[in-house]
Amino acid sequence: MSASDYVLGQSERAGRRLALQDLHFAAASESLLDALALKPGDRVVELGCGAGAFTRRILNRLGPNGVVVGVDSSTSMLEQAKDSLAQHDGQRFKPTLADVSKPAAWLDNADVVTGRAVLHHVPMAEFLLGRLRVTLRPGTRIGFLEPDFRRPLTNLALHEVTRPELAPLLRFARAINDLYSAWRISPAVGASLAPTIEDAGYTNVRHAWHPFVTDESVLENMGLIYDEVRDTYVSLGIITSPEIDEQQKLLRALPVGDLPPVWGLHQVTAIV
Repeated sequence: MSASDYVLGQSERAGRRLALQDLHFAAASESLLDALALKPGDRVVELGCGAGAFTRRILNRLGPNGVVVGVDSSTSMLEQAKDSLAQHDGQRFKPTLADVSKPAAWLDNADVVTGRAVLHHVPMAEFLLGRLRVTLRPGTRIGFLEPDFRRPLTNLALHEVTRPELAPLLRFARAINDLYSAWRISPAVGASLAPTIEDAGYTNVRHAWHPFVTDESVLENMGLIYDEVRDTYVSLGIITSPEIDEQQKLLRALPVGDLPPVWGLHQVTAIV
């Protein structure tokens, strides 16, 4: 994934959205790290580390000799990560500017390769998974969290029949699915991730599904996504700017408490 391929934003505002996202990714993130069984001295390669929110969770699991090689295609995101992690974890964080879709020397001696919400930004991510299989040494643990904006749609559409106020949730889901399709990347790569890597010869493949409660933080995150890709949405004819303003207004007005999930995370782990 090169900087030009990343469908969402890479600004400081995007960094703030990613920090918010980390809050409602928290339980699933810790579940993934539990499943990866990190050891104190592990060398962990994180694909698409962004501003370092998930990186911090990894570092919290490692000892003084553990290292996280954070690979990202955005210089600005890596700078944010370095600043965020410098005070306590700077010596154990190794920022690496690279295209994660092209395995290289930054994978050498990895004990663990992981990523959170990164594979769905890699066109034809299956190619990357196959290349990782032949690049990594036997016994390397891999694990990913990948969002799915498609699986919840059936339940959303079902409830909207009697609850028309849910329409902005469906509109958001439709817009982001259309955006990903236009960029030729997958909004649901996680759904097929487990059988895909099993077919590639990975072993001990495990899968879990983490649907999100649609609370204030999720609704706010959706509004921030609208802001980040507003110009792209408009240029592709997916949704107009006034329509985005209206959808953001409708999202803010939704009563939280019994809203159905709009998206969730697939958790998949395996061993090379």
